[in-house]
Order: sequence, then C-alpha cells, then structure tokens
Amino acid sequence: MFDITSSKLLILGIVALLVIGPKDLPALLRTIGKYIGIIKRQAAEFRAQFDEAMRESELADLKRDVESLGHEAEQTMRAAEQSVEKDWAQAQESVTAALDDRAGVPAADPPAAPPEQAPALPEVEPRPLNGSADHAEAAASEPASATPETQHAAPPQVEKSGA
Repeated sequence: MFDITSSKLLILGIVALLVIGPKDLPALLRTIGKYIGIIKRQAAEFRAQFDEAMRESELADLKRDVESLGHEAEQTMRAAEQSVEKDWAQAQESVTAALDDRAGVPAADPPAAPPEQAPALPEVEPRPLNGSADHAEAAASEPASATPETQHAAPPQVEKSGA
C-alpha cells in the first residue's frame, strides 16, 4: 500500500522532531498509536460483520435449497401415494368384479372357511426300545397334554378398510 523504506522513515522522524520538538514527540507517538489501534479494531469489526453477513447469505441459500428439496420430496410422495391409491382401487374393483362373476356361477364346492385351529395329531403309543418297558409305561401313564409343538395357531388375519 504505502512504500515506506527505512530512509524515508528516518527523514520523516527528523522532520517530526524538528517541527514538534523533542518534548511533545512521545505524546504525539502515543496518540498516533492509539488512533491506529482504534482503526485496526474498527477494521476487524467490519471484517467480522462482513464475514457473518456472507455466512448468513450462504445459510439463507442453503435453507432455500433444503426447502425446495423438501417440497420436491413432498410432491413425489404425494404422487406415489396417489398412484398406490389408484392401484389399490383398481385391485379392489377387479377382485369385486371377479367375486360378482363367480357369485353368478353355481359353485361345485363352497370355499372352505379358514380353520381356527389345526386338527390335533393322533396319539401314538411309544414303543419300547431295546426291551425297556419302563419308558413306555412312564409315557403311557402321563396325561396327554397339548404342548407348544402340537398346538398350531391359525395365522393372524389382517383386514384392510377401504378408506
């Protein structure tokens, strides 16, 4: 910015010493230093405010980008939802039409209702192994109780409401 060499600084100091005098020169240098410090602080504050304004501007741009992405995602989700609802309605209509067509034709066998519980397996007497009748008698004397392996629960039925 300023091209101040040591020779120019020496000439400036000699002129200041002659014009101001040796008595007032230290007070003048302190005052100049004080004002230079104030100017540097103001410049640093200005730079900090400028940097913050730039960050806010970048954040505002990022916020707008994120909001636009959110709107696009929302529109995509709505379009997908409408497509799924349309497909669901078509599937319901085709099932209803198929059931109506089948209701008009006499069926040979009515469709069986889903079983609530699977039929119990027949009890089989245990056969003695290698002549050990004690195990067979012990198994025969125990009451036949339903175990988790022999119980079969019907699968849960899910109903979908036509909303």
